[in-house]
Amino acid sequence: QFKLIVENPKNPVAPGLQIKAFVDYYPEVEEDLQDSLPLLIEEDIVDIPLVGLIPSCCLETEPEVDFGTVIINSRVISKEISIANHGSLSGAFKISYNGDVLLDIEPISGVIEPKSLKVVKVCICTDLPRVIKEKIKVEMEGCSCMEVWIKAVVVEQVIKVLGLSSGNVLECINFGSVYFGSSKTKQIFLYNDSPECIDWVAVLEDNAVGEEMGTDLQKSADAVLQDISLINKTRDLDVSTLIWCIPDQGTLLPYEKSMVTLCFYYDSYRKRKGAFVANDSSPKQDYLLFLRFEAAGNKDLQIPSDGTIPSTKNRPHHTELALKGSALPVKLTFNPGPVIKFMDCFLGEQTQVLCTLKNESEFLPVKFSFRKTAHFNIFPEKGKIKRSSSKDLVFSFSPHQIGIFEVKQVIDIIGRELDKNNLKVSKPKSFHRMYLNFIAVCKSKPKNILFRINPGITPMITNATGQFVTNATGQCTDIAPMAVLKSTQTQIHTHQINRNCKGDALIAFPNDRSSSIRPSERNKKYRTIFTKTERYNYVDPEFSYTDCERLSKAEHKEYYANFISSLRQCRLQKDATKQLYFYNNSASIGFKSAEEIMSPKISVTDFKSSHSQEKVQLKMLSSDENRLLTSQKLAASASVKEIRSGLNSMPFSTQEKDDCNLTLKPKQLHQILIGPSTMNFGDVCVHSTTVSKLHIINNLLVNVWIQIDIEIDELEVTGPLCQVVPPLTKTYVPVEFEAKNCGMFKKSFTYTINNKHPGHVLVIANVVPVELHLSATELILNPIPGYRAETEFRTTVRVYNPRNCSAAFTWKPITTKKGTAFSIQPSKGFVEPYSDLECEVVWHPGFHSAETGEFNLCVRKGNTTNLKCFAKVTLHT
Repeated sequence: QFKLIVENPKNPVAPGLQIKAFVDYYPEVEEDLQDSLPLLIEEDIVDIPLVGLIPSCCLETEPEVDFGTVIINSRVISKEISIANHGSLSGAFKISYNGDVLLDIEPISGVIEPKSLKVVKVCICTDLPRVIKEKIKVEMEGCSCMEVWIKAVVVEQVIKVLGLSSGNVLECINFGSVYFGSSKTKQIFLYNDSPECIDWVAVLEDNAVGEEMGTDLQKSADAVLQDISLINKTRDLDVSTLIWCIPDQGTLLPYEKSMVTLCFYYDSYRKRKGAFVANDSSPKQDYLLFLRFEAAGNKDLQIPSDGTIPSTKNRPHHTELALKGSALPVKLTFNPGPVIKFMDCFLGEQTQVLCTLKNESEFLPVKFSFRKTAHFNIFPEKGKIKRSSSKDLVFSFSPHQIGIFEVKQVIDIIGRELDKNNLKVSKPKSFHRMYLNFIAVCKSKPKNILFRINPGITPMITNATGQFVTNATGQCTDIAPMAVLKSTQTQIHTHQINRNCKGDALIAFPNDRSSSIRPSERNKKYRTIFTKTERYNYVDPEFSYTDCERLSKAEHKEYYANFISSLRQCRLQKDATKQLYFYNNSASIGFKSAEEIMSPKISVTDFKSSHSQEKVQLKMLSSDENRLLTSQKLAASASVKEIRSGLNSMPFSTQEKDDCNLTLKPKQLHQILIGPSTMNFGDVCVHSTTVSKLHIINNLLVNVWIQIDIEIDELEVTGPLCQVVPPLTKTYVPVEFEAKNCGMFKKSFTYTINNKHPGHVLVIANVVPVELHLSATELILNPIPGYRAETEFRTTVRVYNPRNCSAAFTWKPITTKKGTAFSIQPSKGFVEPYSDLECEVVWHPGFHSAETGEFNLCVRKGNTTNLKCFAKVTLHT
């Protein structure tokens, strides 16, 4: 079947030349042939093998498909299998699978062209932790059946809390005891024990079972329950102020560790008004709280039966850490104290008081520091007192001036306090203050002062008025020199031209011109003591005010004095009017009638004040961002406003564009609820439609842009696929499912938040045919009491439709040789979804009537159910 076509050379072939030979193959049977072609070269013989193959297909595929290790996230993931055809003819394949783990295999059969391949997609659902090892059979043309193994390991996405030094898994952290106002920190490791990245958020449980809020565990249960003040105080306590987690959100790479600092901080003293009394009666407060570390957005929405208010439910896969701590008051006592009186002393002397400072706390030491106070010294100024111990202090009074001293001495209690500006740092600070009252008197030493007469002319080195001068401190009188006294009673030395001068002129001593020739006040006249000559006043034009300037200054002073006085009078009048109106009219609650309300006058200052208020609000919001999320805050989604229509499909305003362009943090994503994450439609009749709601709740203070992407033929969104959800609002999107083929349906669709953060929703449905159920499969028909035996026997049977689609039915009797004496009405009809229909069965008595009968309930494109009927005939004698 091989034919050689060649022209052999007669002469030897020269170097560089060649000879061509052709071999034709003409197969006569469908089998492969082998032969050889001898080639004679000089004295050597070379055999060239000839192989003739029949055209056929050659299919092969991969023996194993491994998904690897994946996490539980209720997603449908897929991998591809390649079936290649290396032959020269087309080849067919067929895939068979009898299990229920693999969701979908597409396509399960087909034809592959020569020198090509076909991709088969295998899907699994990551909704349960398990090890998948499934076998599928691939029948390929031209070869035996091949087995392909599908492998996968589905694990939970676990965050483990590890100790910083030991590396062991932690379940509880005990902070121990801290003082009110101080803090204590602990450091842990967060470990991502999963093969994928995880965005985590810390959530503080404030309604967990077993938590303790400010209870003294050393007391009995009856004593704690009777302490109503403690119950009222801890009822409204914000637990997010007790525990700080730095950071409280983040991203962990696969199998990565990250350090987290936990801080227990109870700020009790800052909320009180007034000073703290040394003998504080505040009890010890024990706290037991629970902190969860979970994946961001890992929350599910539970839809009630009425579908009104969706609630959140935490998924069971999270890490919980118990936190224990006790808060104590500072108990320092001073003996003597808090009022300490020093003995009276003179200037330059010193008195001391010995004081004992005792730490009444049985759990913690205390560090103290006295602030510096004038005239008083404390030794030692700072120190540390162990628990249930005391320390002696010496208070000294060393006055530097004469007088009575009543001083409030401040004692700072030093401890570790959380730095609000840098939450990662805890520095030593004064977290509490105590006060002592020091009372002391410094007296002066009395001395006799010798008076001497001043003749009126004194040297320049004396005081300006020529008064008498003492060499020591003493009591000075207001007695003027003798020269001044006598000058007012005599006119011996008065000049003749000054005899008739006015008496309002001031007297100037002769020695006061030595310091300055400028007058103290230009409108006052000064005369000498004896001659009453008017003193010369020189006005320097370079330094003095002009007459116009002095008048202008006086006018301004008078204007502002009058303005301030008018404001004060107006304020006092308003206060008096309010008080009078409040006390004289008990029926009024302070509102004005509409006629008296004036339109507000808007000024630039109002805009500035409103802008400053916005800044304050933003600052408050930013400070709240540093606090932990609590379970009650996340569960308060019912309080937000619901909007059912009128939302924008795209951001239009500047504010919406700025908000929807933000990259949200894990903590913010955790406050956006989209769900339920698994939409379970339940049993759905084939070729029917059912609708469920996808709820969207935005608990943030900014707009978010939700984009839904559905590429599933069975699903259709009847509302808009894109929506801009305003702050603190909720809405929903109707999702319609249309069943096409019977079987289990599991597929997922995706959505994005702000076009950056992806998410998914798993859709589950059990597609079943139409089905009707009977209330009973056997009926016994008894005679009606009070009627003759020849009358008809009657009873009823109820037909139930548990599906979402209307079912058409027909009753078909099963006839025998005797025929049938039973009838049923209605013989055909419809049963609405989730409803029932009552049918009446009648037995017609006769001489040859059969006492038994059967009916088949035939459902159109559904099931068939058999009903047996028995007539119970009673013979009477």
